[in-house]
Amino acid sequence: MRPSTYHRPATVAEAAKLFAGLAEPAYLSGGHTLIPAIKQRLAAPSDLIDLSRIKELRGIELKDGVLAIGAATTHAEVAVSRVVAEAIPALAGLAGSIGDPMVRHRGMIGGSIANNDPAADYPAAALALAATIETDRRTIAADDFFVGLLETALAPGEIVTRIKFTVPMTAGYAKFRNPASRYAMAAAFVARYAGGEVRVAITGTGANGVFRASAFEAALSANFAATAITKLSFDPGEMLADIHGSAEYRANLAKVMIGRAVAAQGRAAIFD
Repeated sequence: MRPSTYHRPATVAEAAKLFAGLAEPAYLSGGHTLIPAIKQRLAAPSDLIDLSRIKELRGIELKDGVLAIGAATTHAEVAVSRVVAEAIPALAGLAGSIGDPMVRHRGMIGGSIANNDPAADYPAAALALAATIETDRRTIAADDFFVGLLETALAPGEIVTRIKFTVPMTAGYAKFRNPASRYAMAAAFVARYAGGEVRVAITGTGANGVFRASAFEAALSANFAATAITKLSFDPGEMLADIHGSAEYRANLAKVMIGRAVAAQGRAAIFD
């Protein structure tokens, strides 16, 4: 394993300055993706810049219908937050379904958003809740942020600082998870806004990562009931396939999760 130098900056500005002056640096948040990659020799950063202790990246605040969560806020903190539970209870439930207690107490929302794993939970919430992702350089709408598998609009060295979720009238999250990894094999976040607009985001199934289900959004905006999506379906050609499930299986499972997310408005429904 290649040696790395560990850095613990106190501010975002210090972290960005370190990154700019080093040979092959990498930011370290919860480390649940980066550390395994290093162990498997898929990554070999010269320097690790730990963002987890930066105070300005922490905190949860609700103001004017927007729920803002600092990038270094852990999944466990989101899960037990009264502010989150009152504003968007389905988001609190989502956070509480991630991994196991050790993962939830170490993993952070900013790292999950920035990594954009195709089976991660938060990207679906960000899309369905019309989130904006704030960085040390700019603000990016969630619809423009998630580019593809493990890809985002972040530039090299750019740091996610805060995620701002638009509080809906109601929202539900339904996830069917792999019993071993706890990652979503298929999950749907469904948010309904005043005026009838519905946003639906799917994770765990898309061949290109997290995505919005526009046909399902239109049907649910016209009639917010699970029966409204009966005749709709996903194209298996646009789905992931692996040893855990075929593309056809995931296409059907994604539809089932949308229906269950509609039924689960105001909470998260987790299935194994």
